[in-house]
Amino acid sequence: RAAPSPKMMENKVFMSFTFYSTILILKMYVVAIITGQVRLRKKAFANPEDALRNGGLQYYREDPDVERCRRRAHRNDMENIFPFLFLGAIYSLLDPSPAVARIHFFIFCVGRIVHTIAYLLQLKAPTRSVAYSVAQLPCFSMALQILLATTPYW
Repeated sequence: RAAPSPKMMENKVFMSFTFYSTILILKMYVVAIITGQVRLRKKAFANPEDALRNGGLQYYREDPDVERCRRRAHRNDMENIFPFLFLGAIYSLLDPSPAVARIHFFIFCVGRIVHTIAYLLQLKAPTRSVAYSVAQLPCFSMALQILLATTPYW
């Protein structure tokens, strides 16, 4: 097993980014597990072979609760967390202030966690929208800083 690059391990911003990114990936796994549990509880399977294994083809169907987890919450995560992973990695290379970077990563992470909780528990509006919007702020900030840093090279 190759030892981690000492330079990489010394980059406090990148280590902070790695920490929050891992939390977000784990959160996505939790949503996937919850989706599977809701499928089993509601007996709503996306594939005929799964339905047959769990009671019959009548359970090869869609369910609004499963769709809320799988299609909407999980897809929304992919639409937002994947760009964050790119932006955060590049932003980490710009040598930003570790404290400012940590605030960016923390706000995004908390915003996405609140967004998921609001989605899954069907919390009253505008909880989910506010969480979404708050989480977008650090992404726009990082994107702008990346563009400003790379403009001379276009």
